[in-house]
Amino acid sequence: MPRKPVVSCEFYTKDLLVRLDTTIPGDTHAVQPLVRKVMTVVNEMGCAVGREFEIEQSMAEALNNAIEHGTKFDSSKRVQCCVACDHSRGILIVVRDPGPGFDPASIPSPITGSNIFSEGGRGIYLINQLMDEVRFEKGGTEIHMRMNPLDNR
Repeated sequence: MPRKPVVSCEFYTKDLLVRLDTTIPGDTHAVQPLVRKVMTVVNEMGCAVGREFEIEQSMAEALNNAIEHGTKFDSSKRVQCCVACDHSRGILIVVRDPGPGFDPASIPSPITGSNIFSEGGRGIYLINQLMDEVRFEKGGTEIHMRMNPLDNR
């Protein structure tokens, strides 16, 4: 069965300091090397001064969710990660998976009722708490996370 080609991420300006468009296999072992690579570049370029922890954690959560729910841990499937940033607008991270998607509104809050004792289900909540803007696109197969620079909050 032929694989669908991965659509590259489109960013609307050439003035961005970092533009990364890469894919990883549906294997959780691929997450930390990619997160480290991105954070090294982000730190070197100064794209998110003072916001590095939030970005690193959100990116790891989004990639792990994409692998678990979008590829079902199938290493023959790919997860795409696109990162762009500049000093005045902050950083944009897009994670795209080949799964069926989901309705973000259907995810129960992990901080109410019996969900407090659940062992999972906190990734999206955490991302929403850490990032300045979070959107789900294409039926839940894409997460768009944006972090403003500290001086633009």
